[in-house]
Formats: sequence, C-alpha cells, structure tokens
Amino acid sequence: MKVVSFSCKIYDRQQLCRSFPPSWDSQTVEPILDKHTVVYAKDADVVSAFVNDQLNAEILQILAGYGVKMVALRCAGFNHVDLAAAHRLGIKITRVPAYSPYAVAEHTIGLMLALNRKLYKAYNRVREGNFALNGMLGFDFYGKTVGVIGAGKIGRLVGERMKAFGCQVLVYDPYECSACEALGLEQVPLATLYQRCDVITLHCPLTAETNHLINADSIAKMKKGVMLINTGRGALMEPESLVAGLKSAQIGYLGMDVYEKEGALFFEDHSCEIIQDDVFERLLSFPNVLVTGHQAYFTQEAITHIAETTRDNIQMFMDGELLLNEVTA
Repeated sequence: MKVVSFSCKIYDRQQLCRSFPPSWDSQTVEPILDKHTVVYAKDADVVSAFVNDQLNAEILQILAGYGVKMVALRCAGFNHVDLAAAHRLGIKITRVPAYSPYAVAEHTIGLMLALNRKLYKAYNRVREGNFALNGMLGFDFYGKTVGVIGAGKIGRLVGERMKAFGCQVLVYDPYECSACEALGLEQVPLATLYQRCDVITLHCPLTAETNHLINADSIAKMKKGVMLINTGRGALMEPESLVAGLKSAQIGYLGMDVYEKEGALFFEDHSCEIIQDDVFERLLSFPNVLVTGHQAYFTQEAITHIAETTRDNIQMFMDGELLLNEVTA
C-alpha cells in the first residue's frame, strides 16, 4: 500500500510517521497538490490531502490514471473536492469530520478577547516602554448579545462558553437544534441575529447557499460597530465588502483565521515577498483587524486526532470495510 500525503509541514510529517503503520509505503510531500505536483502521486494507491489542496475534476482524472483509488482528506471540509468527478472515476473520498472542536472554539474566543481588549497593541506598546492607555478602551462582554451562525459542535461550544461570560447567545441554523435549547442558546432567524447581535461568529459549512454569506447587504443589516469573527471557511465572507464595512465603521472589529484566497498565502513564509493580494493587504492595514493563518485547529490534540483518523480511514478502505467517514456526492 503506497500512500502519498500532500501539504505536509514538519509537524504533519512527524505525526503521520507516528500514526501510520511501518508496513505502509508512506511518502510525504510539502507542496500543495495541484497540476504541477500531482506527479508525486504516481503509482500511489491512496493520496492524503489537506484543506488547500486542489481536487478538481482535472486533478482527480490524473490521480485515477495513476491508479489512485482513495483520497483521505486530513480536514473536515470538502468543498475543494469535485465529488461528482470522484464518484465517476471510482475514487473514494474520506475526511476527518471533527478533530478538535474545542481548539477552534477556544481560538474563536481568543480572537474576540484580543480584538476587544487590543492585546496585540498592548503587547507591542509595553515592549516599547509605552504604558499609555489611549486607544486601548474595550467593552464588557457581560450583557452583550453574541450571534453564532451554525449550530454544529464548534458553534455550540462557542455559544456555551460565551454564556459563561454573561452573554445572551442567539444561534442561526437552517435545521432545528434541540441541543441548543438544552444549553440555553436561543435559535432565531438569520435576519434577527443580524439585527440584534453585538458579536457575530461563523461556524457553518461552505456551500452554494453560504458562499459570501457576509456581504454588503448582510453587513448593512447588522448593528453599527459589530464584531465579526470567522474561523470557519474563508469564502463565507466577501473580502471587498469587509473592506467597505470597515471603512464606514459599520464593522467595528474583524477577526479572521481563514481567508477566501488563502491558498496562495497561508502555511508559507512570505515575509520577504511583496504580497500581491491587494484586498488582503488592505484588510491588514486596519487597526481593528486581527488575522491568524488558519491556526484555530492547531493544537497537539487536534493534529494527533487528524493523523489517527486518517490512518483509520485508510485502514478501513484497505480492509474493505464500510467507510464511516466517507463523503459522497
């Protein structure tokens, strides 16, 4: 069994090495999977891919020609996979449905706190010997209304923790969430959430319906000075609308761990380059914007679980068992 894993940084290689059986012919490749690197998968039985790897019809066709029979995603999202093409080519797709919802929920709240209390500014000021408090004014989360879009495990964890801060928590999800009611989270229509919330955080999957969910129209419906947080999928937010909302002060705070065009930026060191994405650079220029590089998931527990679940998915495929984490068209 030959397994080729793409988008593998040193921490990925180390964890996969610990988790994959020595009997497998396991190879790791640092670059993302695209038309230039797909040749590394030649003669592989299984390809393991991450969130920014390209798995469109063209790439899947090449993989099928190489003899690849399975793609084991090391992530929960699968919007970057052409599932119809995979089905047509007979390539099985599996994912890691939940690696550490606690990690993402905690990072989400970390962004909220850092933005509100301007911790990133405080860190730099104090290191320079500047202890002035001008421009550092925050607000109490106690008594504020927090909106959670998406009632999955991560969204519920965020809501539960913000309740502990003394917040009222509103949740929007197209499906009824009995677990939300048990946690004291009020499920409301999306329009109501936009209108009433001081903080809005996104934890829904990226679909045709949620693509650019946060746009000029939806931002206009929100409270003036709203705090927006996205640790879900980059394309849930339309970047140009974020810039306009920040310029008009309709958006008072913006925290992002994901970005629509992050594939060309994240997980790499571009500190000695001129970043060509003008919209991204404009977002970074605002003092009330905090961006992290898709690290919300990045805890020891999470990367261990990702590697182990990926191993189990591949082993089930090898043994001809029912693929519990299979994704179908």
